[in-house]
Amino acid sequence: MEYKDYYQILGLERGADQAEIKRAYRKLARKYHPDVSKEEEAEERFKEISEAYEVLKDPEKRAAYDQLGAGYQPGEEFRPPPGWDSGFEFHGGGYTEADPGAFSDFFESLFGRAGGFGNAYGRGFGGARRQPFHAQGENTYAKINIDLEDSYRGGTRQITLKHTVLGADGRPRIEARKLNVKIPKGITEGQQIRLAGQGEPGIGGGQPGDLYLEIHFNPHRHYSVEGKTVYLNLPLSPWEAALGASVQVPTPDGPVNLKIPPNSKDGGKLRLKGRGIPAKVPGDLYVVLNVVAPPAETEAHREAYRRFSEAFDFNPRVDMGG
Repeated sequence: MEYKDYYQILGLERGADQAEIKRAYRKLARKYHPDVSKEEEAEERFKEISEAYEVLKDPEKRAAYDQLGAGYQPGEEFRPPPGWDSGFEFHGGGYTEADPGAFSDFFESLFGRAGGFGNAYGRGFGGARRQPFHAQGENTYAKINIDLEDSYRGGTRQITLKHTVLGADGRPRIEARKLNVKIPKGITEGQQIRLAGQGEPGIGGGQPGDLYLEIHFNPHRHYSVEGKTVYLNLPLSPWEAALGASVQVPTPDGPVNLKIPPNSKDGGKLRLKGRGIPAKVPGDLYVVLNVVAPPAETEAHREAYRRFSEAFDFNPRVDMGG
């Protein structure tokens, strides 16, 4: 997917205030509105202008977009950096008159198909229209990253959330707040933690909204996770795989001794029942075998490989023909 420079699309500098953004959008929308414009590709240009305005008119979307930085070139291949939106707090939004379904893949990769941040929530930046005089404070939403081990053990963690406020200069700025959050043991990726009363303050003394934190796991050097199932790639020497062995393997809950059956194959899986995410019904942990051949770095090593090749009548490509 291609990166879009929303400031360039509207002909603006990155320091433009909200009034300048609105003026630029109105000027371009009049010029390219498909009902009146005689310009070539007016409809596509109007969609592009409307999408840029959808982001830059909203202080939260704009602040999130600005976090990506200015180091990208329009049209270059783009993928959102991992965890770019972690810890970013957001509210309800509201669309321009543009059809939300007309937004680009670039927009949806950042804000979701319905305008919700990261495509993770039913209500986000654009998931619901604000009610200006509603006494109840709005709910807010954020993604947070925790370690896989936090799910195994639970506990309290301090997190820092970023949220946007509109400054006197009309530019959104990011402010931070710290919260102590109790991480339930057995929580899985994508689940939410609700913090009652930690959303937006109510209006006129009304009750504050709630804060919903969506859980994601930090990348781990050893483990990958799918739902409640945890996977571990375990390197084995050829002789351990061929002859069998008893090896100590790490798990997020501490090391265990694992018996490797003789003639184990590369890519084979051994199941450790109940060693996955310790949910109400625990997941399993699968050890994926990775047979690693040692390098032949000395003459003695090379001679050992020659003797090894002479001892076996083995052709790994026998099924390939030729």
